[in-house]
Amino acid sequence: MEVKTLALLEMKGINKAFSGVTVLHDVHLDVRQGEVHVLLGENGAGKSTIIKIMTGAYTKDKGEIRWDGRPVEIAKPSDAIDIGIATIYQELNLIPHLSVAENIFLGHEKKKHGRYSFLDRKYMREKSKELMTKLGQSIDPNALVSSLGVGQQQLVEIAKALSLNAKLIIMDEPTSSLSAQEAEQLLATIESLREQGMTFIYVSHRLEEIKRIGDRITVLRDGAKIETVDVSTTSIDRMIELMVGRSLHNKYPKQTFTRGQEALRIENLKMKGASHPISFAAYQGEILGFSGLVGAGRSELMKTIFGAEPKETGKVYVFGKEAVIRQPRDAIEAGFAFITEDRKTEGLFLDQSLIFNTSIANLREVKSNGLLSSVKMKEVAEKYVRELQIRPNNINLMGRNFSGGNQQKVVIAKWLFTQARIFIFDEPTRGIDVGAKVEVYNLINDLVDLGACVLIVSSDLPEILGMCDRILVMSDGRITADLQREEATQEVIMKAATGG
Repeated sequence: MEVKTLALLEMKGINKAFSGVTVLHDVHLDVRQGEVHVLLGENGAGKSTIIKIMTGAYTKDKGEIRWDGRPVEIAKPSDAIDIGIATIYQELNLIPHLSVAENIFLGHEKKKHGRYSFLDRKYMREKSKELMTKLGQSIDPNALVSSLGVGQQQLVEIAKALSLNAKLIIMDEPTSSLSAQEAEQLLATIESLREQGMTFIYVSHRLEEIKRIGDRITVLRDGAKIETVDVSTTSIDRMIELMVGRSLHNKYPKQTFTRGQEALRIENLKMKGASHPISFAAYQGEILGFSGLVGAGRSELMKTIFGAEPKETGKVYVFGKEAVIRQPRDAIEAGFAFITEDRKTEGLFLDQSLIFNTSIANLREVKSNGLLSSVKMKEVAEKYVRELQIRPNNINLMGRNFSGGNQQKVVIAKWLFTQARIFIFDEPTRGIDVGAKVEVYNLINDLVDLGACVLIVSSDLPEILGMCDRILVMSDGRITADLQREEATQEVIMKAATGG
């Protein structure tokens, strides 16, 4: 499909401010019909804000929006839907206990004509099957969404957009929670729809993925447009320079430390429902990585160690002493910190301020005469805003008002304040731009340098290989390989991850 030079969507001179703080300044964007247009930028660069303006979640303060050559006002989400803009967010907007067909037509159900207005379920099932066929899929319209994998749920979201006659689909970090196979399937579907004339705005921090799927890139930095470039003539290194304003020669700034004493030992820990017990040890001065395919049991293992999920058998030793952990509070008392995979639902209080979020795991340290001290809580928040360079640097902002990367920094700040000795990072850089990733990696290096024991669970093999001293590979709830850094390769890890 040849991309037309006519802009389907144009945004000219867009400005937006919150509480006097400008987050978008004179942004220009044009998206051509039949292209995959990538929005690229660090967390906090303005990507989410510009998307919310084009979808009616926010209203612009200044500027003009044109759709198919005509000026339009998008004052609310229904305005965007009516002209043909659909959005698929990182957190999918599906109802698990409803069927595929019911989710696809949710909010615009087809009804039978006649005296009584009944739902035309036959039509919705047949149309859903037709839409799935268009996507090259054979997903049963009667299947409950809860029975589908995340990759298939993404495809249901796309079918839902097509059922609304969308001409432009916005996708926000669509592959961040997918396995390699699911991601490949999704990218192939996008390529197929592009050939049929569909237009996409695509947000992702996976630069190799962008090289494959994108046509043009608009780079935002600090709320302003930096440049629009062709993907085919722009190297990954150049993309990074445009994003962060500097070159990042070392994406994985691994430092090597002398391995110290045993910090954590797990003996015959059997997760609930698992068929095999797990044993391993982790040490000061090393970063221990956990690799494996989706469903291998890595996150479940970490939650069990932390007391968030029950164990059937097993013991946990912290610096040589047994720690009885029945609930997360016990783990915190024993010196554990858990930076969870899902920061929005498990790591943050989205409707509480940065002040609240940074102190919540260690309230005893911010008490004065038995009462919480607002002065001490503010001091804590200000300290970590400075040290972690959290943006915006407004300690009164609610958690939901920070970008994904800055939300992750707030979660890390919360655990740093507990003065933990064992840090568990579950997918530490998921949904974070390359500049913020390097900051997180440097922070992990600092923790190890200060004597902490660090465990990293990651589905990103280059991250595991780039940052870990030792790698435990999991498959079907058990450890299938214990690899030193120098002997680990993608091929060796994948063989162990598939049970080899």
